[in-house]
Amino acid sequence: MSGPTAPDRLAALSDAGVSVWLDDLSRELLVGGELKGLIVDNHVVGVTTNPTIFASALSKGDRYTAQLRRLAAAGPGVDEAVFALTTDDVRDACDVFAPVHERTSGIDGRVSIEVDPRLAQDATATGEQARRLWETVDRPNLFVKIPATREGLEAITAAIAEGINVNVTLIFSLDRYREVMDAYQSGLEQAHAAGRTLADIHSVASFFVSRVDTEVDHRLDALGTPEARALRGKAAIANARLAFRAYEEMLLEPRWQVLAAAGARMQRPLWASTGVKDPAYPDTRYVSELVIAGTVNTMPGATLAAYADHGALPGPPVEAEEFAAAAAHFEALERAGVDFGDVTDTLEHEGLAKFEASWKELGASVEREMMSQNDQDGTIRGHQDEASGTGSGLLAIYLNDHYSAATGGVELFRRAAKANAGDEDGEVLSGLARRIAEDRDSLAQIMADLGVPISHSKVAMGWLAEKAGRLKPNGHVISRSPLSDILEAESMLVAVHGKAAAWRTLRALAETDGRLSPTALETLLERADQQASLLEEARSAAVQRVLHSQPSPTP
Repeated sequence: MSGPTAPDRLAALSDAGVSVWLDDLSRELLVGGELKGLIVDNHVVGVTTNPTIFASALSKGDRYTAQLRRLAAAGPGVDEAVFALTTDDVRDACDVFAPVHERTSGIDGRVSIEVDPRLAQDATATGEQARRLWETVDRPNLFVKIPATREGLEAITAAIAEGINVNVTLIFSLDRYREVMDAYQSGLEQAHAAGRTLADIHSVASFFVSRVDTEVDHRLDALGTPEARALRGKAAIANARLAFRAYEEMLLEPRWQVLAAAGARMQRPLWASTGVKDPAYPDTRYVSELVIAGTVNTMPGATLAAYADHGALPGPPVEAEEFAAAAAHFEALERAGVDFGDVTDTLEHEGLAKFEASWKELGASVEREMMSQNDQDGTIRGHQDEASGTGSGLLAIYLNDHYSAATGGVELFRRAAKANAGDEDGEVLSGLARRIAEDRDSLAQIMADLGVPISHSKVAMGWLAEKAGRLKPNGHVISRSPLSDILEAESMLVAVHGKAAAWRTLRALAETDGRLSPTALETLLERADQQASLLEEARSAAVQRVLHSQPSPTP
C-alpha cells in the first residue's frame, strides 16, 4: 500500500497549524529557483539564516564571484563585505517570500538575519546593528535575530519599541523565555505610547530543542545508572512543552489582554535546533512531537526532507496531564543528579561561543574568497604544492584519502541497513547511514574551505573497493551468513574510528588555521563517538546472537 506523497506530509503539518520554515539560505537557492519550489511544493513559508549557513553557501558554486570581485576591488573591510553579502541575499529572499507575507497578513513569509554575535553582551551596540540591518534590507517581512542574553533583552525591547521585527534566538530555559515575553511586551508598550501601530510589529521567540537532549543525555550517560539511562531523550520535548504552556499562560494575563485590544500580535513560539543529533533517535522527532497549532518549526534541509519522506503527525493535542508529566520529568532529573539550571546556563554560554565561532568562520571565508579574486594563480600553485610534496599538497592527499574511504563507508552502511531492513538493527543502521553520508558532506565542505579539490578518481576507487570486498573469486556477491552481522559491524566500527582520527587531526590543525572551525570539528567528533557507541552495541549483540548461541566444538 503506498503512503502519502512527500508534499502531503508537509501539507498535513501546515494544516495542523505549524508554520514550516527552512533553516537554510544561499544565493544558489535564490537564483536557481529552488527556494520558490520549496514554497510552492513543500509549504515552506519562512526561512532563517546564520553565519554557518552563509559560510557554507559561499563555498559552493560561483554565484558570489562577481560581487566578491567588486568588493575585493573596492577594498572594504571584511565585516563590511560580510554585511553586504548577507543583506543582499536576505533582501532577495524577502522579495521571494513577499507573496506569502501578503497572503498570510504578515504572519509568515518571514526571513531572519542575525546581528553580529560578538555584540551579544553589549545592548547598545546590538540595538544599533539591529537598526542598521532593518534599514539596509528595507523589507517589512524581515526579522532581525537578537540572542536572548540578559543584555539582549534590553536590545529586544528597544528594537520592538522602534517597530523593528525581532526573532529572539538562543532561548533554552523557561525563566529566560518568560523574560523574553516580558521584554516583547515592554517594547510593545513603549511603541504604543509613541503612537506606533502595534499590528505592524511582529516577533517570534526561538526556543532551542535538540541541544537540550544532547547536553542532558551527556550528563545522564556520565551518571551511568539504570535510572539515569531511563531518562535519556526526554528533556528537550518536555522543556518545549512547558515553554508553550508558559506562552499560553501569558496570553491570559491582563497585561497582554490590554496590548491585544490595542492590536498587538502574538509573539509566536518557534522551535529551533530541530535537527536530530543522536542517531539513536528518529530523525523527525523534534518536528513530529512538537506539532502545536500556532507555532513555527524551522528545519535544516535534511530534516525537512526527512519529514516530507516519512514524518508523521502525532495523536490528539497535548493535554494537561502531559504538561504535568513534563514537569515530573524535570523533578526526576533533579533526583538523578542533573542540575537543569546549569544545563541551560551551559547551553547559552556554548551557544554564544558557537555563534561567535561561526561568525569568525564566515569572516574568514569572505576574506579568503576576496583574496582569491586577487590571486587567480592560487589553484595552479596548489597543484605545484601537491607535486612537490609541500604541506598543502600532503594535506590534499590526506583529505582525499579520507574522502575516498568515506565513500566506501557510506556504501557499507547503506548495504548493512538494507540487509537488516525491517528489524530494530535495520532502523539503527538506516539512521547511521544517513549520518555517515552527512559526515562525508561535512568533510567535502571542509575540503572546499581549505581549497582542496575532490579527486573523483579516488572517490571511484573507494566506491569500487567497497564493492570488491563483497565479491567471491568467481565474481558473484557473497551471500550473507550468520557471521556477516559481526564482520560488518566490525568493519563499520573501524571506519568510524578512522573518521574520528581524521577529525582529531583537523581539530589540531584548527589551532593555527583560521579556515577550520574548532567548534564544528568538536561536534563531528561527538557524532563519531555516538556512532561508535551504537556500533559497539550492535557488534556485541551480534556476537551474543551468533557465537554464544553455537555449541562448543567437539574436541
